[in-house]
Amino acid sequence: MNTDMRTQMGSGKGFIAALDQSGGSTPKALQLYGVDESSYSGDAEMFDLVHAMRSRIITNSAFNGDRVIAAILFEMTMDRDIEGQPTPAYLWDVKRVVPIVKVDLGLADEVDGAQLMKPMPHLDDLCARAASKGVFGTKMRSVINSANPAGVQAVVDQQFDVALQILGHGLVPIIEPEVNIKSEDKAQSEALLRDALLAGLDRIPEGQQVMFKLSLPSENNFYSMFIGHPKVLRVVALSGGYSRDDACDMLAANHGMIASFSRALSEGLSAQQSDADFTATLQSTIDEIYTASIT
Repeated sequence: MNTDMRTQMGSGKGFIAALDQSGGSTPKALQLYGVDESSYSGDAEMFDLVHAMRSRIITNSAFNGDRVIAAILFEMTMDRDIEGQPTPAYLWDVKRVVPIVKVDLGLADEVDGAQLMKPMPHLDDLCARAASKGVFGTKMRSVINSANPAGVQAVVDQQFDVALQILGHGLVPIIEPEVNIKSEDKAQSEALLRDALLAGLDRIPEGQQVMFKLSLPSENNFYSMFIGHPKVLRVVALSGGYSRDDACDMLAANHGMIASFSRALSEGLSAQQSDADFTATLQSTIDEIYTASIT
């Protein structure tokens, strides 16, 4: 385990860039970036275009470890190169940005108000490859749609089961049980989730750590007991559909929590922008998210 990466991940000032849109969300991400579905045919061309988008962000002068402490990659991005180097190596060696890989394969159908992760039969292989490429950690997402105790517990149990498997490969997992921000009983879901996560940490061996990626809570500092917890390396927030400005305002009110934004990071960027405009837009976005993350 790279101790410099761990130090940056645990106490670095800044936020995590979530660059891990996959299959279903890729066309939408490209459309927001100004690349219409009519401009490519088939998955191969689509993934070439999204890699070009991610490469343009990662290689930009505004994107570096001074403000972006880590980046979450889609598996295919991890396996590709940027400027002739494997993406994880480029991120760390050139940009001083900690590489993380998304490992889940999407969501199962809703049961008890929650969507578990689909089975991940190739997880051990993916973790071994990630570790060999110098990746620091992983990310996996489930969704809680309503305050059903059985559903919330099932999500947390699965997240910790998989987290223990990932820790076995020397990687640090980000546990992401997203609470749907449109849920009518969001605050109740958060209360159930907080209790379940706290109990789940008992399963993590002494000396090991996980990270939590959580929806911005209905009550400020609701997850503060996890910040500084010996088994939690970092607590990060997802934007969950809030606009960037709203997400940043809410994040600033949650002390010690940092951003891990996806759509809110690429908002305003487009393929048609000149390099100067692209850089200016990305710089102002990074500055805004950074400022909200260091409160």
